[in-house]
Amino acid sequence: MDPRDEVVELFQRVARTVPAYAEFLRAHDVDPGTIRTFDDFAGLPLTTKDTYTRRYALPGLCRDGRIGDMIAVSSGSTGEPSFWPRSAADEIVIAERFAQVFDAFGARERRTLAVVCFALGTWVGGLFTLACCRHLAARGYPVTAVAPGNNPAEIQRVVPQLAPHFDQVVLLGYPPFLKDVVDAGGVPWASYDVKLVMAGEVFSEEWRGLMARRTGMTDPRFATASLYGTADAGVLGNETPLSIDIRRFLAGRPDVARELFGDPRLPTLVQYDPRVRFFEEVDGTLLFTGDNGVPLIRYHIADEGGVTSHDDMLAFLAGHGFRPSVEGPDLPFVHVFGRSHFTVSYYGANVYPENVSVGLEQPSVSDSVTGKFVLEVTEDADRDRRLQITVELAPGTTASPELAERIGESVVTHLLRLNSEFANYVPPAKQRPVVRLKNTGDPQHFPPGVKHRYTRP
Repeated sequence: MDPRDEVVELFQRVARTVPAYAEFLRAHDVDPGTIRTFDDFAGLPLTTKDTYTRRYALPGLCRDGRIGDMIAVSSGSTGEPSFWPRSAADEIVIAERFAQVFDAFGARERRTLAVVCFALGTWVGGLFTLACCRHLAARGYPVTAVAPGNNPAEIQRVVPQLAPHFDQVVLLGYPPFLKDVVDAGGVPWASYDVKLVMAGEVFSEEWRGLMARRTGMTDPRFATASLYGTADAGVLGNETPLSIDIRRFLAGRPDVARELFGDPRLPTLVQYDPRVRFFEEVDGTLLFTGDNGVPLIRYHIADEGGVTSHDDMLAFLAGHGFRPSVEGPDLPFVHVFGRSHFTVSYYGANVYPENVSVGLEQPSVSDSVTGKFVLEVTEDADRDRRLQITVELAPGTTASPELAERIGESVVTHLLRLNSEFANYVPPAKQRPVVRLKNTGDPQHFPPGVKHRYTRP
């Protein structure tokens, strides 16, 4: 069945069985019986946290008004908790995305230790990841999960004891945390055939290459994967060897990337199954529809991005002389930039953390920093504005004016290369950022154990 017909059927089912959505439709004068085609569906009002999930009582948001057998929690950008019920059936659907990633790692035939490095407790990432790894094991994958969470000392304690019993080790966590774990030393990562599964942040291909070198990977297309997910609905899409191959090509050709994505930044690029999570693009932002513990119809998550069909993607690339060297699933692509409020504006130019990250990942400075930083625009007593970057030093590294100078030079070089607004809007005398260096774990800027924010207003 055409995914567009399936999404109309899902709408009808949710309208019948989810009390809050039925009430939402009545409030917007929508008769579900009139929604018969995809064109009808595309005219439905959008749902958001403010207009839908926060407006109705939790049981009413669930199928038949019954809360699932497990609840995860997310805090979002405001700190106010959101609750996301789900059942084992919901996890099985998400486990398909993990299966696609682990298949690329050869995990059906290889004994695999999956080390869950996301925060545990009520938080959605660690709980979902652990559950999905166990679902793979139940299917017959020789996967064993251990869940030290985001505790570096515990990871260093258990992995050396367990890893020799397995053919490969998969670390699953947020990119900067995984880099901290690998860089901490004391564990012979290169001897464990390490794979990395990341989520939550856009990272550069320079970062992927850096991590590949530090863990001894031979081909990161088959040893890394980024998941695109939300607390609201779990994993929506995942990198494949094909999408990584494409992204690596685009990383070296920013003009081609801009033509494809309409933006100078390099986004996360994943493939998704439209029968399970159906994406739409509206005004440069993403909507999705999916049957979850809280079923969501045309849910607006405020992520900037867009969708490209499988055939259109390959045709575009062929028009630029590129044919991927690896095969992948015949599934559409979704690209994700993240949310615009994670940028800072400087002389009218949007400065993105992704651009700064590339400068910190160059060989001249990468060994001296962790990769974490805080980007902000400051004013002096005369109200002159400057771009300021506070950078976390790698353990054992001493701050010096020479290092700050080297970091500033690397960052501005790649800002000018990757960000045409920055190159054209910012006066040359004001392009070099002010670089401040802080020790590892600085409590004000880089407190351990929490998800890092790269910008400040």
